[in-house]
Amino acid sequence: MSTLAAPTPARRAATSPATCVHCSLPIPRGTAGRFCCGGCETAHALIHSCGLEAYYALKDRVDAPLAEVRRGTDRGAYASFDDPAFQRLYCIELPDGTVRIELLLEGLHCAACVWLVERLPRVVSGVIEAKLDVRRASVTVRFDPSETTPSRIGRALASLGYPPHPARHAGAREARRAEDRRMLIRVAVAGACAGNIMLLFFALYAGMFEGIEREHEQMFRWASMLLNTICLAWPGLVFARSALAALRTRTINLDVPIAMGLYLGGAWGIWKTIAGQGDLYFDSISALIFFLLIGRMIQMRQQRLASDALELLLNLGPASARRINQDGTTAEVATESLVPGDVVEIRAGETIPSDGRITRGTTNVDQSMLTGESRPHRMTPGDEVAAGTLNLSSPIHVRVDATGEATRIGKLMRMVEEAGRRRAAIVRLADRLGAWLLWLLLFLAGLTLAIWWPLSPAVAIDRAAALLIATCPCGLGLATPLVMTVAMGQAARRGILVKGGDVFEALSRTGGVMMLDKTGTITRAELAIVRWHGDDSMREAVALLERSSSHPIARALSTALADSSEYPIGCEHIVETPGRGICGVVRVQGEIRRIAAGSERYLAELGATVPHELRRVASCCAERGNSAVLVAVDACCLGVVEVGDPVREDATDSIQRLQRLGWKVRMLSGDRTDVARAVGRRVGLDASEVRGDATPELKLEIVREAAAESVAVMVGDGVNDAAALANATVGIAVRGGAEASLTAADVSLQAEGLEPIVELIEASRRVLRTIHLTIATSLGYNAVAAALAMAGIISPLLAAIIMPASSLTVVAICVRSKPFGGTSRRPVATRDAMREVMQ
Repeated sequence: MSTLAAPTPARRAATSPATCVHCSLPIPRGTAGRFCCGGCETAHALIHSCGLEAYYALKDRVDAPLAEVRRGTDRGAYASFDDPAFQRLYCIELPDGTVRIELLLEGLHCAACVWLVERLPRVVSGVIEAKLDVRRASVTVRFDPSETTPSRIGRALASLGYPPHPARHAGAREARRAEDRRMLIRVAVAGACAGNIMLLFFALYAGMFEGIEREHEQMFRWASMLLNTICLAWPGLVFARSALAALRTRTINLDVPIAMGLYLGGAWGIWKTIAGQGDLYFDSISALIFFLLIGRMIQMRQQRLASDALELLLNLGPASARRINQDGTTAEVATESLVPGDVVEIRAGETIPSDGRITRGTTNVDQSMLTGESRPHRMTPGDEVAAGTLNLSSPIHVRVDATGEATRIGKLMRMVEEAGRRRAAIVRLADRLGAWLLWLLLFLAGLTLAIWWPLSPAVAIDRAAALLIATCPCGLGLATPLVMTVAMGQAARRGILVKGGDVFEALSRTGGVMMLDKTGTITRAELAIVRWHGDDSMREAVALLERSSSHPIARALSTALADSSEYPIGCEHIVETPGRGICGVVRVQGEIRRIAAGSERYLAELGATVPHELRRVASCCAERGNSAVLVAVDACCLGVVEVGDPVREDATDSIQRLQRLGWKVRMLSGDRTDVARAVGRRVGLDASEVRGDATPELKLEIVREAAAESVAVMVGDGVNDAAALANATVGIAVRGGAEASLTAADVSLQAEGLEPIVELIEASRRVLRTIHLTIATSLGYNAVAAALAMAGIISPLLAAIIMPASSLTVVAICVRSKPFGGTSRRPVATRDAMREVMQ
């Protein structure tokens, strides 16, 4: 049990429980004043000094807690933001001489956060504007470099309660935004063209029944031709480019027949307009371009969300590091400027910035991000440490071996990115159908020309044109993405965020392997007291003692045991032995008692006696996969506290349901094998179905082997699961998981437990049935339309009118489908919603 800092005298003063004036979090017992920490007190004073008191009124209206201020705001903090290497990477100089920087923020919750962050220009002179993107938790700040610096901006944001981190790859993201804007403009232009062409055709259709003057008819025909040409020349060019790219690679995708139908219809209409006679169908063509672009934009937005999330992987490590110079002094530099051979200092509570070896100091390191194991590891000089892991107890010096993408976490993230470049098999099926349909339509068009040409070449051309127009596979192009989009929307309202359509297809199969991580997936990933064995009269005294330590077990004990109002007055002479235990003198009701808590070996070193029955209890705790903390009072062991990671309530039932659905359920855990098997027994898994001591690389190997044989689903929550999640057929990240797992996964669960996984699998089978129905409907429509066109029953005009029928039928089927049954809407924090609250 390690410590970050000894308790201050202020924290020893007993006060009644209250909430912090700034962040509304509980004020720790023994803390005097109105704030939970010094950071919140600083933020409160700064907000009032800048005249931003209305922030607290907004916070109360939306009833959301603030983030506790966690990082120092002294003048040395965020000095790495002024490092030239940092500014080259993250600062963009604008033509007017100002500089723009994008920062990711912690602690954003509500409309009050938006209001406060965007008033940064009133807090820092030289800041011109600050724009907050709530969805990405990022703020874009434009400032005058002659008046302020990035470090000053960083300190100001941290003092407000929103510690900032640099947003990597801002340039590439800006390019993606530009592409998104171009797509939005295409949709707008296509919609404007389609709407105006519809108005013109209302007049032409009315003239067919009521009569219309020749000059007016020609004006409407030429105007609609001009608008349709614009629609084909720019918005519709998306499909032509895709089709040409496919043809250049000697392949055929679904865009080839779509582009052929659209441009052939457009060319036919231009010919008829110039000739001054014949039927036109510009209205159907422009409307189809508009609806197809909407479907394409929805797909692009889903891809953008996944791409934006991938950026968060690069923020697992700290933005800065404390490098030790040759003269022994330290300098805070950007992490990117570290090179192998540098020596860095990592203080207690800081994240390790690079892979390396400890050269000085002994500490406990939380490696749960890589291993998933909830208990910290003892590290001594010569031991290897990995970037992204957390130093818990003591300052250490680390010699850098690898940085950036060369680190262990960087390699895992590269695997995540590579695994994300895949297409759904159901989409590839639609492309294959499009290729067969293209050759079939060309064959039927040629056959129609051959049949009707001897009778009349003009009639033959009309019949062939009617066939190609009526059978444009737009419905087939809409079927799969539309069904997937509707299903993903319904899943999102159930708290299940699905990133791609291949998820539904894979989960609809049977006979696959479902691999579950232990910590955070089957269990809650939080240490808690399972049971107190023996005399519990010293519960409050142990809680007070453990408050002086930052060790995870100590935090669990201090939180769970401090429920009584009978709280000890004082605790002093605290001595902690990292990784072993803690002892101190506690004054209880006027009596001074020496209390120790730790392992059996630690108590023996202190000379405490441990009764045989309590030793047996400690052994039983280990067999159940839990930790045993022995408590001694005045050199006599009085009890054993069993601490463990509790199993989720629905885990056993959900695993049984998955097995009934035909899935083979396995457990992969980075914890010790005996601990993993103990948890497996509690949820109905035997030893052969549990694998412990699984490193991220071993998990990846197991998942790849399983995916090569059948459908492999990986469910996890940590960075150690990220590569396995990305390489599985389907990766599922449970609620509360690390950003890396949420990014690497195909599915993110916002609801707790394993029940949503069962629900998703059942819904996936209904989604696939709907997709097959829409594809069959589209193909059936094309078959009927082709037969009618070849028989001469429908003219090109009628073909143009009924051409959208297939697409409308597909849309109707998709809208009426309910793969998840009745959906329960969950509140989602968006910027627009926050603006409404503020108004």
